Amino acid sequence: MHHSVSDHDLADQKWPQTIWIVRHGQSAGNVARDAAEAAGLPLIDILTRDVDTPLSDLGREQARALGRWFGEMSDDQRPTVILCSPYVRARETALIVLETSGLSVDSITFNTDERLREKEFGILDRLTKYGIVQKYPELSEQRSHVGKFYFRPPGGESWCDVILRLRNVIDTITREYRRERVLIVGHQVIVTCFRYLFERLNEEQILSIDRAGDIPNCSVTSYELDPTRGKHGKLVPELVSFVAPLLEAGAPVTADPDVPAAPKS
Repeated sequence: MHHSVSDHDLADQKWPQTIWIVRHGQSAGNVARDAAEAAGLPLIDILTRDVDTPLSDLGREQARALGRWFGEMSDDQRPTVILCSPYVRARETALIVLETSGLSVDSITFNTDERLREKEFGILDRLTKYGIVQKYPELSEQRSHVGKFYFRPPGGESWCDVILRLRNVIDTITREYRRERVLIVGHQVIVTCFRYLFERLNEEQILSIDRAGDIPNCSVTSYELDPTRGKHGKLVPELVSFVAPLLEAGAPVTADPDVPAAPKS
């Protein structure tokens, strides 16, 4: 049977049509962290595990605004796959988006994936910037010397460690979700590290993105397939930290670092 070029290209398509990467809504942890930093305390006053920290009321409002934005898309533009971090704040965000978008639960693949979890902070967990310097001065010094990208806190992860698990996620996406439209709900470092991979950045570029400011809660970073690029098409950046859905819905935009944000390098 004779195939036209476009049929063949489609059969060979390696990537999804669209990938949206979203940071979870504002969480109770973001709020507690701000309070601890403002009061100059070494420890963030939150009893739940970071995994179990829920969205704040404002975070739920942001997730609803985002869900309505997806809901306004035509059927051939909306997500067909949702992948989210197992952390409560990310799962809640994904479920609220699903619920308010009007997407049918039956028509969508919804998976939680632990590889999308927050960066592991190890022994620095729950410490403020002040707390890290006070309690672990040598580590603080080592981190300044090595830099944020390669520094691994004891029991935790460097950005490279996170990138390694995300490379693995990309393998899964290209194997299982080609030609789909994939929404990923994760965390600040997850969004930035996906940018590193999809945009083929280096250490200097990823750190300058990080220094430029925190990623707003429920903001959207997206990539669209350009079938004319490369042998099997390439994903090209479309939106970066896009907050219009929140502004249109009148939901406040927040951009707090995740708990505990070690000092900006």
